[in-house]
Amino acid sequence: MICCFTGHRDIPPEHMAVLPQILDYEIERLIVCGVTEFRGGGALGFDTLAELKVLEKKKKYDFLALKLILPCRDQAASWSERNRAIYNYIASEADSVEYAYERYNSNCMHKRNRMLADGSDFCLAYLTSNSGGTAYTCNYAKKIGVSIINTADKITIS
Repeated sequence: MICCFTGHRDIPPEHMAVLPQILDYEIERLIVCGVTEFRGGGALGFDTLAELKVLEKKKKYDFLALKLILPCRDQAASWSERNRAIYNYIASEADSVEYAYERYNSNCMHKRNRMLADGSDFCLAYLTSNSGGTAYTCNYAKKIGVSIINTADKITIS
């Protein structure tokens, strides 16, 4: 079984304080349910957190695969040096890297998002807004029968 990730780039600090633990729990639960492949889109924020968590889990479960489906080869060109270093680390540790397009264009993010969802059984998301790329991906995934798990719904701040 396959699970893709989608989520916002900006995560409020109070959510960031608990999101790694929620991700750990949900990824572990998906592995127990039979997920062996995780797909990430390489974006900052939630994607990066989820991809790093899968790389951590691969140390425990050698059968796991992390597949990156990226919008274009120059996705991280304008990012900070630190963010590019994390991006490059994840790409170097992933089992495969695929690009929607060679270069950035106005359609590359949408195509990447559809490629992530196509063939997935689950979509582990961080969705707090009904607009934008994450909402688009979740709506597309639902439309094609992918089960959505929204980590934002599991956050409780006391």
